[in-house]
Amino acid sequence: MAYRLGRPLITVACHEDLTASDLVGRYLLKGQETVWADGPLTLGVKHGAIVYLDEIVEARKDTTVIIHPLSDDRRFLPIEKKGQILEAADDFLLVISYNPGYQSVLKDLKQSTKQRFMAIEFDYPAPDVETTVVEREAGVSRDLAASLVKLGGKVRNLKNHGLEEGVSTRLLIYAGTLIRQGVATDRACDVAIARPITDDPDMQRSIQELVKAIF
Repeated sequence: MAYRLGRPLITVACHEDLTASDLVGRYLLKGQETVWADGPLTLGVKHGAIVYLDEIVEARKDTTVIIHPLSDDRRFLPIEKKGQILEAADDFLLVISYNPGYQSVLKDLKQSTKQRFMAIEFDYPAPDVETTVVEREAGVSRDLAASLVKLGGKVRNLKNHGLEEGVSTRLLIYAGTLIRQGVATDRACDVAIARPITDDPDMQRSIQELVKAIF
């Protein structure tokens, strides 16, 4: 998105210890002086960047409220420690992401935050697109990539039959990379697909049977 728009991108990996100061900035000691250091959110607001808050629900709710005045019609960032209100540059964009299926009630996004954003749902790519991605990223043949994507589709069908989460495109790429490097196909699929997504021996065996059927 940033590449297409020709805009700088600032990414913040959210976690439970993230504070408002981590986003906005703080005073730091430099020699004998105290100097202000802008946080990633402040830098993005000033320079019209795209600020991407990854896994926003991992941050505390008292931290994420700092984005509320930025993400509605006000478009300003209060910097309480400096007593300033910073207006966002016209090109500034705020993007947040999270996986709603993984979250508990305690880690869901507040309605007051959700309703400040437009929402786009991302599912798995279409098979032909996913095949192209695996082919290019893993450096494998089109046929092998198509077989891995077919395996991915079969494994995802197990999601409602004891599997908590389907196999991601990322894991298919990992399996393809191992195969390209000389690891046996069944072993590569076991360590890169089956075991990372489930600890259930029966489910692992089911995935291994799918591997044998496809390859």
